[in-house]
Amino acid sequence: MSPRVRHSPSARRQRAGYLFCLPGMAFLALFLAYPLFYNVWTSVHDVELSSLLGGADPFTGLDNYRAVTDDPDFWHSVRLSLVFTLASLLFQFTIGFALALLFARPFPLNGLLRSLLLVAWLLPPVVSGTLFRWLLDAESGAYNALLEAAGLGTLSRDWLTNPSTSLAGVVVANIWVGVPFNMLLLLVGLHTIDPELHEAAAIDGAGAWQRFRRITLPLIRPVSVTVLLLGLIYTFKVFDLVYVMTGGGPVDATRVLSLYVYEVFFKFFRFGQGAAAGLLLLVVPLLVGALYVRRLRREEAEGGAL
Repeated sequence: MSPRVRHSPSARRQRAGYLFCLPGMAFLALFLAYPLFYNVWTSVHDVELSSLLGGADPFTGLDNYRAVTDDPDFWHSVRLSLVFTLASLLFQFTIGFALALLFARPFPLNGLLRSLLLVAWLLPPVVSGTLFRWLLDAESGAYNALLEAAGLGTLSRDWLTNPSTSLAGVVVANIWVGVPFNMLLLLVGLHTIDPELHEAAAIDGAGAWQRFRRITLPLIRPVSVTVLLLGLIYTFKVFDLVYVMTGGGPVDATRVLSLYVYEVFFKFFRFGQGAAAGLLLLVVPLLVGALYVRRLRREEAEGGAL
């Protein structure tokens, strides 16, 4: 390569682009790639507390994965995570969509009420968990006090210390946290719909339900899929909210998969099995993400063909 080509403006711009990308790539390598590869390495070695202090880490292959998948507690946590995730997504999306439809219309105090709803999303999960732990407390909780004041004291429960209701209490708290996020993204999607489409449909005699089913739902579908995907990825790995409210109890009734991984790591100090369980925790979000990306590419290809 001649010096003239090497020092051309296009070559300098290319080198400048690499230099601008270098800090970001270094950050990803240090805080994303390296921990991930180290976790994979740990999952195929027998890493214990004694080996971290200078002992050897013998290679075990897939033994850690077999030990995790043979553990009934692991599958119990998987089932709880699926129930927790699906119940949370169902109500978060439904309530968030209803609120988005409400706030898409102008009315007095619209902006103020919308801002107040975002507080639940902006609060740290530890604060939200502590708040709901107090609200659902058996003796001094606000919910039981309201039931007593309304003459419905027979419905009072030990919400978080009863195995039959503890998971429902955690789900309610997670719904409260996730509804504003769903509402905000869906509201943005509703604002992208041309109002003239609804006006033309109304002139043609379409009712409110027909306009919602034939115009709003199809046009909001891409945003809805994105909201559900992001909600699934976040909810399936929720740890702090559940840990603060119940710690996985009572009697493992709320020990979702993220808490199972935590206990294997930091309670039993089986780091190899904990790493294997942590990687298995990523399976569902990765599969859903891959299916979503594939679907987007197929829609782009179909759009380009048209």
